[in-house]
Amino acid sequence: MELRIKEAGNRLDKALADLTDLSRSQANDAIKNGRILVNGQAKKAKYTVQVDDLISYELPEEEVLEYQAENIPLDIVYQDDDVAVVNKPQGMVVHPSAGHSSGTLVNALMYHIKDLSSINGVVRPGIVHRIDKDTSGLLMIAKNDKAHNALAAELKDKKSLRKYLAIVHGNLPNDRGVIEAPIGRSDKDRKKQAVTAKGKPALTRFQVLERFGDYTLVELTLETGRTHQIRVHMAYIGHPVAGDPLYGPRKTLKGHGQFLHAQTLGFTHPKTGETMTFSAPVPAIFQETLEQLRQEN
Repeated sequence: MELRIKEAGNRLDKALADLTDLSRSQANDAIKNGRILVNGQAKKAKYTVQVDDLISYELPEEEVLEYQAENIPLDIVYQDDDVAVVNKPQGMVVHPSAGHSSGTLVNALMYHIKDLSSINGVVRPGIVHRIDKDTSGLLMIAKNDKAHNALAAELKDKKSLRKYLAIVHGNLPNDRGVIEAPIGRSDKDRKKQAVTAKGKPALTRFQVLERFGDYTLVELTLETGRTHQIRVHMAYIGHPVAGDPLYGPRKTLKGHGQFLHAQTLGFTHPKTGETMTFSAPVPAIFQETLEQLRQEN
């Protein structure tokens, strides 16, 4: 593949990471292995790109993964012929990837639920939406393609109900509010998302439930579903989610990652048209931390 440089000044490896799907480390590996050419010549990663440089590169071959059904305990809150609702535990990745080929929610679903929609292929069968590895809570699962299309369309139209509980840093000045700020990939760190003018529209509503001085329990409602949306939005307004290793401070509540739980999920049943709403209790570590904060305040 080829691309033409329009702005000079960046190192070759950074330019590739910014302009392609390659990560910085992948770009470095490709440069070292001679798979990157600048105007037909091999260059080092520190080479400063110039306007009109023609970069030729090869995409790395994707690792072929085999996904196996695994007898992993799974909390299935609801199930019928078309949909299922599961309560994902904290620490579980939703679907397999190069770094997580087993132990994921998909591996568990393949064992416990025989019929899953095929729209997302073998990588994400049945998966309509995702939550982060260290976020716990409810997910809707499609058991056939017709149900999948209906659930996905409802999400896109912002008609699904998704409410989260979070413990956040600080004492929010308002009891309720709306955070409306576009989210996209961070220019500084490609592993992170950020509020950026180049991002996609994102809207989160919040309501304070309890105050603990240095921390606040909030209910958050997603109107959109951007990657890391709640975590990015709360950090953006100066109240990052407690325990968040990516967007929060080092000094925080001890747990197993961010104190964020997808508590309530509502959607229209794709076959019956019935409005269905489900809720799931917070994990034990979340509840224990809340009780400790209450005792201290």
